[in-house]
Amino acid sequence: MAVRFVVLTGLSGAGRTTALAALEDLGFFTADNVPPALWEELVTQADPVQPRVAVGVGVRTAVFLPKLTEALEALRARGIRPEVVFLDASNETLIRRYNFTRRTHPLGRAPLAQDIASEREVLGELRAVADTVLDTSGLSARGLTEELWARFGDDRKFRLRLASFGFKRGVPIDADNVFDLRSLPNPYYDPALRAKGGQDPAVAAYVFTGEGMAFYTELREFVRLLATRALVTGRTSYTVAVGCTGGQHRSVAFAERLKHDLAESFDTYAEHRDLTLALAEHEVARG
Repeated sequence: MAVRFVVLTGLSGAGRTTALAALEDLGFFTADNVPPALWEELVTQADPVQPRVAVGVGVRTAVFLPKLTEALEALRARGIRPEVVFLDASNETLIRRYNFTRRTHPLGRAPLAQDIASEREVLGELRAVADTVLDTSGLSARGLTEELWARFGDDRKFRLRLASFGFKRGVPIDADNVFDLRSLPNPYYDPALRAKGGQDPAVAAYVFTGEGMAFYTELREFVRLLATRALVTGRTSYTVAVGCTGGQHRSVAFAERLKHDLAESFDTYAEHRDLTLALAEHEVARG
């Protein structure tokens, strides 16, 4: 698979940190202030399944910039086309952002306006070779993130994680929302189903009858709404946990069906935290 290599550079305060985080959300390996001489090594270490690398270059690495052209040519010699994105902003915007955050400019040697002018001069070569110059003056952090997702996120898809669990083993701490299924009829009390898991068709048929199906239908649409809201507000993933008493029957059946029914809208997957342990306990009990 071809390596995708992005160089994120630009003026301090123009959004490089936000941009790197946006690409990391897309699955890029990201690193800031890496000297150009080390870029080839980063590519060598890239994930062979998703070989995407993004490096941040700022004025702090200016001492290494004479090696920039050499590093870019070395990557091209390996068949990699580096994409250089230069983040710019008006002086007024940069000054306003610095005043708001009260941070010190990386140069910090003169009045802020003078430091910005010096930085523009230092990074002039990078701006000249940039494939894209992106003016962030009118962009919020959210807007910049969405801009980069649109440019580099061709394969980005929101991930919806459906997690089953048993309340008797504790509520998962990494869930965005937790739903309690313990009020629904429990297959545990049917001797023919007790030792089976929620993935078994007979257990699922038991769970999704009568009030179980009515409850599921309403929960499915609520989960769809929650995940959609998470997506439009910029989340890249969302976790919904459904719990029953032991994490074996009802919660597993619900998580599996939600995974199937919502797969057209999201990248869904199911995890069953307590299922293996619950089934093992039944095996021990049966001797």
